[in-house]
Amino acid sequence: MPDNSSQNLVSRPPIVAVMGHVDHGKTSLLDYIRKTNLVAREAGGITQSIGAYEIIHYPKGDPSANSGRPPEGRKITFIDTPGHEAFSKMRARGARVADLAILVVAADEGVKPQTVESIKTLLETKTQFVVAITKIDKPNADIEKVKNDLTAAGVLLEGFGGSVSYQPISAKSGDHVDELLDLLLLTAEMENLTYDPQVPASGVILEAKMDRQRGMEATLIVKNGTLRQGDPIATKSGKGKVKILEDFAGKSAKELVPSAPALIIGFSELPQVGEEFVTGEAANVDLSAERSGEVDGPAPRELVKTDKEDLNLILKASDLGSLEALSEIIRALPSKKRVVKIVGQNAGDLNDNDVKLAISTNSKIIAFRSKTDKSSAALADANRIQIITSDIIYKLIEAVEEMLKEIEGAPILGELEVLAVFNQIKLDKQVVGGKVRKGLFRNRGNFEIVRGGELVGTGRVTNLQHKKQDATQVTEGNECGLMAGSSVAIAVGDILVARETK
Repeated sequence: MPDNSSQNLVSRPPIVAVMGHVDHGKTSLLDYIRKTNLVAREAGGITQSIGAYEIIHYPKGDPSANSGRPPEGRKITFIDTPGHEAFSKMRARGARVADLAILVVAADEGVKPQTVESIKTLLETKTQFVVAITKIDKPNADIEKVKNDLTAAGVLLEGFGGSVSYQPISAKSGDHVDELLDLLLLTAEMENLTYDPQVPASGVILEAKMDRQRGMEATLIVKNGTLRQGDPIATKSGKGKVKILEDFAGKSAKELVPSAPALIIGFSELPQVGEEFVTGEAANVDLSAERSGEVDGPAPRELVKTDKEDLNLILKASDLGSLEALSEIIRALPSKKRVVKIVGQNAGDLNDNDVKLAISTNSKIIAFRSKTDKSSAALADANRIQIITSDIIYKLIEAVEEMLKEIEGAPILGELEVLAVFNQIKLDKQVVGGKVRKGLFRNRGNFEIVRGGELVGTGRVTNLQHKKQDATQVTEGNECGLMAGSSVAIAVGDILVARETK
């Protein structure tokens, strides 16, 4: 990215990352600053992607306040980073892009794991920051404990042997939020942030996704120069032309200057999150040769060899940053017997190609904030492809963990081979006969239906009989009859597998 060494330099607004532990009030703070209600719209009440917003603040003590002139507002750009542990790379990326940061710590909880991680990131990136001690309106708020916790974590506040400024606030009532913003602007003045409006724009890609109606969208932060509609634009992984330029509020713009967040449409390939972008003549240079082979986000499509013994997954997410988080945490899930294999992963809505890939690789589809059209859903249903969707990432992780438990299973209690089917008018009242070929089979027990070596469904015994008498269990080598309810019709030759209760 070009340095700012020309004679045309002018001041630019600070770019501020808001960091801290999940549910410590980061989004609520931005809510109050922007006078919106974003936290109510965030799934699960937590931020799960990077958002960038621009506000205008009127500092106290502004000289223009007593001059008869209208007060001069100062712009500040905020980056809201996720607090959930799955989004560590997003937080680090936010800190790298930012000039300053607000470290949010809740007065009723103090320093938590993601607080410690945020502190480490801020120190490693040498990002100047101020501390916001939030939730001071809580009855169990303990500001002094927070100060001591921060000291123990290596953050030395003013008055505690250090120079890090802090401000106790309530995002709920807005108490002292203005003072926090004044602190930010004071810190920004010491950083002497500038840009050259005469040079082509450059900056950083915050997010990228494929929109079904609009095509490839990239959210970015302009760090230098002036970004104009019609400019050629490029990163190491993609290039194109700024066909549509919008500000952070979604309003069309002809040009934007630092430190503005922007949304553009015009890339021919999705750029990777975290990449720097350039415009103008520099965008015509082939930047792909500079690639190290390692990028922040996952490849749009990744194919691997599969095995029926593995848990094969196809990952979908609305944007590359979320796909990155989903992919990393699923890869890290512990598994005793089975390997989790990610057969394919890409950003955007779920389509027929994803379902066809799932069919050919015996995979399940995990979709985070990705929509599924009717034809894709019908194709998946016809081929018994499981699609699990959610707007909350940890619910998807829990679903994958349950899949692993099901595959690995509890120890086998017994196996019954189905020899005859007598009644299947209703799936919940099927009557079949069979022989216990291993272990024992119990009344009121759950079972798996295995057909041709494949798990095809599950069921539960509602009545078990041996020699036409009700039985609590039937042991190996004996024939029996049973009434059962199951997710699929039981067929002759099926093996019903009962497992020990965990």
